[in-house]
Amino acid sequence: MLNSQLEILAQGHAYLEGVTKEDYSQVVTPNFISSAGAHMRHIIDHYQSLMLGFSSQKVDYDCRLRGGDIESSPKAAINKIAEIASWIEQLSSDDFNTPLLLSSEVSIKSKNVQTVTTSLARELIFVGSHAVHHYAMISQITFAQKASFDQSFGLAPSTATFLREKSQSKSLQS
Repeated sequence: MLNSQLEILAQGHAYLEGVTKEDYSQVVTPNFISSAGAHMRHIIDHYQSLMLGFSSQKVDYDCRLRGGDIESSPKAAINKIAEIASWIEQLSSDDFNTPLLLSSEVSIKSKNVQTVTTSLARELIFVGSHAVHHYAMISQITFAQKASFDQSFGLAPSTATFLREKSQSKSLQS
């Protein structure tokens, strides 16, 4: 699980290494209401919430920074991804079952915060899946900008498996 998290972060790092500051912060209207940088900041916020929550044993993804350098500077985002990767590298499988409380707002009509018990393993799965979902949005923004990009960026692991199996099936039929 830890290696898969590092792979997910490496995808983000690779994107950040190749994007210009202008493309990273551009909002491609009318199709999008946020920039690739805003999506990357959102991903990083979730990982940082988990890091903080692991140390305090209470995770709250609703408490996040909005705006800031991470949204406008690929270099700042690279630095944060490196910090997150370092944190993940120091985790062990013994940490997976660490019980955590997860607090989250659940209503858009009124403030309604619910708290449930979870684990580090469950929340790592969530933040990784969440990152891939936002990578898919970033890839669509990049496509709209007519920039070239890695076609596997933002591809869910289960979709990658499906495509590999489909490709193998076609080659066996030939």
